[in-house]
Amino acid sequence: MSARLHRLANGVAVAVEPMAGVETLAVGLYADAGSRSEPAGLGGLAHMVEHMVFKGAGARDARAIAEDIEDVGGALNAWTARDHTVFHARLLPADLTLGLDVIADLVRSPRFDADELEREKQVVLAELGEARDTPDDIVFDHLAAASWKGQRYGDPVLGDETSIGAITVAAMRAWLAEQYRPSGLVVAAAGKVDEGALLALAEARFGDMEAGAPPPPSAASFTGGTVRDNRRFDQVHLALAHPGVAQGDPALHALSLFAGAAGGGMSSRLFQEVREARGLAYSIFAWSQAAADTGAFGLYLAADKANAPHAFQLARDVVAQTAEGLTDAELARAKAQAKASLLMGLESVQARCDHLARQLQIHGRIVEANETIAALDAVTLAEARAAGQASLLGPAAIASVGARLAKAA
Repeated sequence: MSARLHRLANGVAVAVEPMAGVETLAVGLYADAGSRSEPAGLGGLAHMVEHMVFKGAGARDARAIAEDIEDVGGALNAWTARDHTVFHARLLPADLTLGLDVIADLVRSPRFDADELEREKQVVLAELGEARDTPDDIVFDHLAAASWKGQRYGDPVLGDETSIGAITVAAMRAWLAEQYRPSGLVVAAAGKVDEGALLALAEARFGDMEAGAPPPPSAASFTGGTVRDNRRFDQVHLALAHPGVAQGDPALHALSLFAGAAGGGMSSRLFQEVREARGLAYSIFAWSQAAADTGAFGLYLAADKANAPHAFQLARDVVAQTAEGLTDAELARAKAQAKASLLMGLESVQARCDHLARQLQIHGRIVEANETIAALDAVTLAEARAAGQASLLGPAAIASVGARLAKAA
């Protein structure tokens, strides 16, 4: 069955996609508010709110939130990104009401106890410390800081010690009230779900919210730059980025296919030239990402200290060569990989629910998989090459962990 979209009178979007042959469902609330929407000096606020709502909401304390969901075999979770925050549950069909009730309480009736906040700050600081001790994670935070220098979009989702320490209960309540507005919310469900029941539940739990939209997030514009982390690790981790395209740009699919051909798998040029042919890196790949107003194309590699400089320069050369000499066979392979990845990813109810909501957040409408596949198929060799060339002409951002490299060009 195809996905369907409804909107409550106050602007909350309700999307549902019943799936044949499954016995479970996923339901979630997707908010158009993430770390880039935080006030100055309060980095990590969105992530802290995500943590703190689980400490007690509505009539349930932290234990009851966990037990009520797990007593019926369900699972409840959340995550925070730069552009959005998600609260979702996996359940059996009979427990849809419970799941959406809990999710609604999390964002509409959180307790936000001051003592709990101080304890949770220690948990988040430990999470931050773990991330900083994981070089293949922290290098991407460094890369974002170099790519969007001095901008909220380039700041880490977790924040830092100072900004985490500055978060208060009042700041969390103010942020929720400002950012979680009906026109920025999507209630989505996929799997063995009754459309009428979902719509009625969404109306009951969110229909009384006063209409309105969240304020636009801070702007983001790719700058380029260099961030070096010279701590000693056994391996060197390097990441490079160039300007990409925004989510609505006509070149979006062309750039994603170029990234796939350059470094999207074991058959890609980066893997074959840098790892297989020369053994200079043990991990290497390319990628592209897009937000509402910005984007990036980039590559990552991990190598030992002796090989890292050569591997990095070779990787940049290979990407440049791909932009000039991408072949029909490479583009066809990238298309096949992209289409298979999309369709394979949509085989789970959770992935289908997430995809449904994100399409609404990005495009304002439901974009079916066959529409995306048609757009990928329509990309020409000239367009894929041009997308890669345009990206590489822009400024470079370089992040390194464990190595000293020259400044970005």
